[in-house]
Amino acid sequence: MKKIILLAAVLGFAAALSAKAADAKENYDNLCAKCHGAEGKGDTKMGTKLGCKDFTDAKVQADIKDDAATKAISEGLKSDDGKTLMKPFDTLTADEVKALVAYVHGLKK
Repeated sequence: MKKIILLAAVLGFAAALSAKAADAKENYDNLCAKCHGAEGKGDTKMGTKLGCKDFTDAKVQADIKDDAATKAISEGLKSDDGKTLMKPFDTLTADEVKALVAYVHGLKK
């Protein structure tokens, strides 16, 4: 009986992780891909215009710190002259932002 309960708990945990990953991909596709591209290369028309970085590049990934990425997603980004580069996605929960940051890190090739 204990084995069945443990197995059910493990499967439930795996399902929850899978759901978070799916939610992060969905959020990325809906909120980020327009500029950053489906693969994270930043090679869209808007991404090129705004100078989006290539998230598939290991050097770029090394410079992405979780706290800075979290702040950028939650608060947005502005250029030095105050121009909006990325609007804030303040409707996302803290867990959704955390999952999105992890998803972005997973774009590294």
